[in-house]
Amino acid sequence: MYRRSISTLGCPDFSLEQCLAFAERQALDAVEVRVLNDSIDLPAVLATTYGTPSALAERMRNSPVPIVSLDTSLTLVGNTADDRNEFLRFIPWAEAAGARWLRVFDGGETADPAVHRTMAETIAWWRAERSAHRWRPDIMVETHDALSTTASLHALRAVAPGTAILWDTHHTWKVGGEDPATTWDAIRRDVVHIHVKDSVDRPGPKHPFTYVLPGHGEFPMAALRPRLQAEFTGCVSLEWERKWHPELAPLEDALTAATRSKWW
Repeated sequence: MYRRSISTLGCPDFSLEQCLAFAERQALDAVEVRVLNDSIDLPAVLATTYGTPSALAERMRNSPVPIVSLDTSLTLVGNTADDRNEFLRFIPWAEAAGARWLRVFDGGETADPAVHRTMAETIAWWRAERSAHRWRPDIMVETHDALSTTASLHALRAVAPGTAILWDTHHTWKVGGEDPATTWDAIRRDVVHIHVKDSVDRPGPKHPFTYVLPGHGEFPMAALRPRLQAEFTGCVSLEWERKWHPELAPLEDALTAATRSKWW
């Protein structure tokens, strides 16, 4: 059975200590860290809080709730040398936190061969760096932009086999127009982490849809959930985007709604 986690986008003003305590109270299995203290500059926040990676490692050694990922802003398409150096700042902190994954975005506006080749070039750069330094964490690529369809994901697999995928189920459903159960059948062997959220087909402040409490919308989670329970052992993470959508209810309310409706 999959593990349940949260993205800290749902509690953006929390410190890491508050996030871990909240996750423990909610009986969650892991935390995915995107923002802390209302900042996405995680290396700076962690350095201010803990001083050194070794101090963070000591703090996490006996934590009942692990950190599954540190989420970066690097995109595989259109990144610069400065972007890559910024991304590399996350490495010692991910290792200290015991995080298995570093989230990166796909980027790209169109799913054409040139875009996939550019993604593959960035992945090759990363693999060479990781091998040379013997780093433990690896990247997982979120289905956010050009990788919002099964066909595009298969095209990336052809030029960069073995790439780990963070499947944002809402993106391939709402943006890619695919049925989540069908998408899962097609990409499951590459998926290591999953984002879930719910919405209704009504224009919102920033999107042509509106996010709603889990179980109160139209995302077909009831059909997908038993498949994931039987076939996936990674984290299914509630990405409650309160950092970007402050009009959303508190994260605790979203978790309560998900539990009451048996949504996940």
